[in-house]
Amino acid sequence: MRILMVTPEVTPVVKVGGLADVVASLAKVLHKMGHDVRIVLPRYKNLKGLHEPKPGLQPLVVHMGEATAYGRVWHTTLPDSGVPLYCIEHNAFFDSESVYTGPSGSDADNGYRFAFFNRAAIDLCAYLQWTPDIFHLHDWPTALLPVYLNTTLAEDPIAQCATVLTLHNMQHQGFCPHAVLRYAGLPESTFRSDCLESYGNLNLLKGGLYNASKITTVSPTYAREIQSSPGGCGLDPLLRFRAGDLIGILNGIDTDEWNPQSDTLIPATFSAADLSGKAICKHALQCHFQLAENNKIPLFGVVSRLVDQKGLDLLATIVPRLLASMEIQIALIGTGDPLLENTFARLAERFPGQLGVFLGFDNRLAHTLIAGSDFLIMPSRFEPCGLSQIYAMRYGTLPVVRDTGGLHDTVESFNEASRSGTGFVFRDPTAGGLYDTIGWACATFYDSPEALQQLQQNAMSQDFSWDRSAAAYENVYQWAIAARKQTQPNRQQLIAAN
Repeated sequence: MRILMVTPEVTPVVKVGGLADVVASLAKVLHKMGHDVRIVLPRYKNLKGLHEPKPGLQPLVVHMGEATAYGRVWHTTLPDSGVPLYCIEHNAFFDSESVYTGPSGSDADNGYRFAFFNRAAIDLCAYLQWTPDIFHLHDWPTALLPVYLNTTLAEDPIAQCATVLTLHNMQHQGFCPHAVLRYAGLPESTFRSDCLESYGNLNLLKGGLYNASKITTVSPTYAREIQSSPGGCGLDPLLRFRAGDLIGILNGIDTDEWNPQSDTLIPATFSAADLSGKAICKHALQCHFQLAENNKIPLFGVVSRLVDQKGLDLLATIVPRLLASMEIQIALIGTGDPLLENTFARLAERFPGQLGVFLGFDNRLAHTLIAGSDFLIMPSRFEPCGLSQIYAMRYGTLPVVRDTGGLHDTVESFNEASRSGTGFVFRDPTAGGLYDTIGWACATFYDSPEALQQLQQNAMSQDFSWDRSAAAYENVYQWAIAARKQTQPNRQQLIAAN
């Protein structure tokens, strides 16, 4: 199949969250499976890891509503994959180091920025003289594309292409002013409650959900959670309406990058059969965060955005009680909410040798933390999939997680009688629930070392490669293509309805 991945981010070129990792890993696997998969994203300032991108000789003509716009296409390949990568240059919108903030430093023009990008992704196909079977779209920044195919372009041959919209996080939906509709060149008839309209403004994700051929989420449990409140973030009635076209596919990981036996970013490699290198990684982590250098103290790691979704305010609340009542260490890497950043910085000053904090992101340090920690804390209020807990299990680092979304689908709670499980799971997103579960993990570390070793072996034996998930996406693509072909004879009705 010919597949065009339309995305606002992709690892390692530009990354804000797990979406970037998913796009890169899935594209690589589909490419290896023989599909003609390509990626298009905006050309932001200071993209990383690109292999000699070449600018197109001709401008990309982008057919917006108010006036024709122009972009420039830079062509390269995604590192270590052979997957073609196209970067759309348009400095007025994308000459910014931030994905979701324009050159003005504000997100107020995001509706215009991504309306342009959606139409540019469509017009890129004519520019390349290459038409995909599938547009695979990722979250709200790409959700206008199926609206174009069902309205403005319904009589164009490009409308025969099927669309699959993947939901990585329902919390972000792309609200923007009504004026974006005219700029985009979409008909006024789409400004209605069963398309783009929401409380007098546009909701880009809502329009995509109504118009995409098929919809996926990044875990089966999250697919169920978003069909009710509060998981659907106001769009749960629409998702129930589209339930027959909605499927949850658990994310995989790049098992070449996240492999404790070959990871070049960690101080020492190791395997399930020989964990001696993990102790070296733990020592290096303790040194970096100026923690007491003692392998017999359990080390709990955190790698996360510091935002409400991740529940790390719960951890901040209990840190003094944890460090007073348990002999443990905590190492945290994160950035986000300034209040949480300041809170953790002050706690680190208050508890030197027990709590270490790095406010920012460093990929090498993140790999070392995943490899060197004994446990990983993820008390998320909701988690569409989550990747850190999967990385952690691969390195024998046991997750302490809340029972939600993809955490439910990936982490099996420790059963002390059978010594089954891969981590420690709690139900309610409360400080008390997190405290008790960290205490459970701590007690297991000290009192049941043989059970802990069995948990590590269980975790490291899990298969989270993309093979099974990529096969599921193949099925969804075929399903979407078949569904699109069935609707094509009714294009005139589609045009009339819009």
